Amino acid sequence: MNDAADAGRTTGGQDGDASVRRFTVAALSRVEGEGALKVRVRGDTIEIAEFNIYEPPRFFERFLRGRGIREVPDLVARICGICPVAYQMSACHALEKALGITTTPEIEALRRLLYCGEWIQSHALHVHLLHAPDFLGFESGITMAAEHRALVEDGLRLKAVGNRIMEVVGGRAVHPVNVAVGGFHKAPVRTALAGLLPDLEWGLGRALDLVQEVSRFDFPPDVRPAETVCLRHATDYPMNDGRIVSSGGLDIAAEDFLSHVRERQVPWSTALHAGLMPDERPYLTGPTARIHLCRDRLPPRARAAADACGLELQPRNSFRSIVARCVELAAACEEAVAIVRRCHAAVDPCLIEWTPRDGVGCHATEAPRGLLWHRYVIGGDGLVQEATIIPPTSQNQAEIERDLRLLLPEVLALDDAAATRRCEHLIRNYDPCISCATHFLRLEIDRLASG
Repeated sequence: MNDAADAGRTTGGQDGDASVRRFTVAALSRVEGEGALKVRVRGDTIEIAEFNIYEPPRFFERFLRGRGIREVPDLVARICGICPVAYQMSACHALEKALGITTTPEIEALRRLLYCGEWIQSHALHVHLLHAPDFLGFESGITMAAEHRALVEDGLRLKAVGNRIMEVVGGRAVHPVNVAVGGFHKAPVRTALAGLLPDLEWGLGRALDLVQEVSRFDFPPDVRPAETVCLRHATDYPMNDGRIVSSGGLDIAAEDFLSHVRERQVPWSTALHAGLMPDERPYLTGPTARIHLCRDRLPPRARAAADACGLELQPRNSFRSIVARCVELAAACEEAVAIVRRCHAAVDPCLIEWTPRDGVGCHATEAPRGLLWHRYVIGGDGLVQEATIIPPTSQNQAEIERDLRLLLPEVLALDDAAATRRCEHLIRNYDPCISCATHFLRLEIDRLASG
């Protein structure tokens, strides 16, 4: 561990009680947002394993009320700087259902291309700079670059490829401004789309190689199966559309989501926990879930890479999520190449006109980190009356805590520093997007003697 990391970490400390053992991680990079992990152990019994999100609530659902329908795509994009397209696409589709809008196949192809751009930049960032350092023994992507310069440079180039798609189609790389209810404000220039192809073809080749490279990382034993949830489309790998399915037999439309999933507040987190009814059981959403339930929908080269590296059919180990993300990185590049090659003419019309009316619309899309669900109630005055947004990290929180409880017996025999690093690593397996601004995690562990 380097000096900078040590400066942000305090370990030990008995607080005057020899039976209680505490340690705190004062600063954790490579996780988006403000959170804490509290563990209390009495003998061999785990009494508390809480993933505490203490970042203040941001109240997006409340301040969307009374805003114009046309404002929504730009407002919800501000929820996240890493996955703004996910929020824009979920909102647009939900509002279009409420308004009775049917878009064209050309508009939907551009939307999928834009979403591919977001998947590419988000997965490239997480794999290369946030997650790979855990496996290769470094505290950050910066320190890792000293010995793995090519890996970091390739990651930055892949991220730039995704950002460029977002610029060409969405108007800019962060918080795109070209997305609209009904399509796009302006069609992208055909020559600019064609100019994406060389970098995308390089990105596809690099991503396919990356699948094999990360599959050779050293992973803990497979011991923690999870119930998975994602969209499943009739023909395509899930992204903008599909029915919500699970490994437990769930198969519903987006409109029925709240009949099968319950959100609840827990005392230790400002974010809601989601669970599958009737018993509010934890579930996993994200790349591992999508590949588990929709492997047959992967584009051919990405699917062949998943098969060749032996990516398991049943998710039993969250540490292998890095392999799933690399497969999806390749899939997004492969999809983007195919879409760009099909775009022989400008999209016209690029925006479907509409008239405000009373309505309710629900829709789910697949953000890089998992299922994202939106519901809107709108009025004939063109204003939003109600908004409900359930992000992937909220849905994964209970599963993260379950995974931590299953992991802890394996790491409690380690010293404080090693146990802390393994817990941090597990949280990063989920790439939790607590927010798009601050990087901070506080870890507190109490070890109490039996009796």
